[in-house]
Amino acid sequence: MIGLFTADEVRAAEEPLLASTPPGALMQRAATGLATVCVRLAGSTYGRRVVLLVGSGNNGGDALFAGAQLAGRGARVTAVLLDRDRAHPGGLAALRRAGGRAVPVGEPGIEELVARADLVLDGILGIGGRGGLRNEAAALARVAAEGAGITVAVDVPSGIDASTGAVDGAAFAAMHTVTFGAVKRGLAVGEGRGHAGRIHLVDIGLGPHLPAPTVAQLTDADVAPARLEPPSAGDDKYSQGVVGVVAGSATYPGAGVLCTGAALRTRPGLVRYAGTAAEGVRAAWPEAIVTAGRPSDAGRVQAWVVGPGMGTDDAAREVLAEVLATDVPVLVDADALTLLAREPGLVRGRGAPTVLTPHDREFERFGAPVGPDRVGAARRLAADLGAVVLLKGDATVVAEPGGRAFVNGTGTAELATAGTGDVLSGIAGALLATSATTGLPAVEAAAAAAHLHGRTGQLAAQRGPLLAGDLVRRLPEAVGRVRGLAPATLEQSGA
Repeated sequence: MIGLFTADEVRAAEEPLLASTPPGALMQRAATGLATVCVRLAGSTYGRRVVLLVGSGNNGGDALFAGAQLAGRGARVTAVLLDRDRAHPGGLAALRRAGGRAVPVGEPGIEELVARADLVLDGILGIGGRGGLRNEAAALARVAAEGAGITVAVDVPSGIDASTGAVDGAAFAAMHTVTFGAVKRGLAVGEGRGHAGRIHLVDIGLGPHLPAPTVAQLTDADVAPARLEPPSAGDDKYSQGVVGVVAGSATYPGAGVLCTGAALRTRPGLVRYAGTAAEGVRAAWPEAIVTAGRPSDAGRVQAWVVGPGMGTDDAAREVLAEVLATDVPVLVDADALTLLAREPGLVRGRGAPTVLTPHDREFERFGAPVGPDRVGAARRLAADLGAVVLLKGDATVVAEPGGRAFVNGTGTAELATAGTGDVLSGIAGALLATSATTGLPAVEAAAAAAHLHGRTGQLAAQRGPLLAGDLVRRLPEAVGRVRGLAPATLEQSGA
């Protein structure tokens, strides 16, 4: 599990560490880690053209000291000082001693220098930066993004909010971000995620001083043992979890087919279908038990999925109310979210867990837009409704009423196509049903579903543009990979 921390949490953790180490020691640790990553990314340093974009804060100092180390290894290092009167004096002196040079931002030829660089380091703003980049810095960030060099952000890309990922104006677009001590939340969520590139965490000794994370990313290693364990010899179809699905209609039968198929392929013990697209589901998935009637006629389940393609008429509202009146976990998606936004009292006070899976427009129907702080927004709605909120997006946020949250780090832009949300609902429903037998909290089951959905999308996208049905077909392979099975093992076992 990767903890994600706000700027305030990081600053508070830095205080005792700064007090217990010699002056400048923390900056030297950060600079050495930064230089080490840059050497690895560049492949070699001798003769490489390196440009440092240096602001007035500590990030500028980190860049200058790292630049000094790169210059000592033969790189041709130039620091562009965006505020030459406030550049870190120690870092500037170290760079010059190592053979690097520094020039003020207004000098002729600066943009060409940045455009031709092999490596550009962004040390303009740090975790305390607010708002977008100013004109001169924005222009250089744009040139760096358009150039052929490797772009590396120091701690956080300048122009993003380190705590929320919000971008208000121009920001540095990094291929890589070398972050110090802890992964800042803004690198993993919101627009910041798109500016951070690949994240490299450098240990500077901050770990013992950080609080227990309330927001985190799950890794494959976290997801597999507690959520996707294969059946044991003593298991049967009932011990593996039974999920009920109410999805699809005569107008949108595909939603029922996709949702049911995804639930089946995530390997619960049994899937019961109780929607109005019975004929299509029965033809596509003979493994499911299809009931022609109300959910109460379907038999015992350990979790329900309700909403995708079911419609928003009075009959659909009655079905939603019936499902929410049960004492098992319920996942509410799509049309059911529209109904619930009209009548939120249906979910408040439920004794069993409820998971809501809105995208931004569905979220707004509950009374307020998502806004720039996606984690904060998901937490507020979760607290208001007493439900787990899975807020879909480039980085999906999953929050529970108590404030604990997860940010999903898997996925691909190819998932932005019709039907993929129905697949996510099926996966999450299956894991909720399984969690009923394992005691796994609903927020973790939902986060694991988002993780697996993203991994499946990555697999399917390897073959080009994907359809939602491609996700259903690739789910067994994705489950196997998350469990840690090699492709050859998958083929032999038939998983």
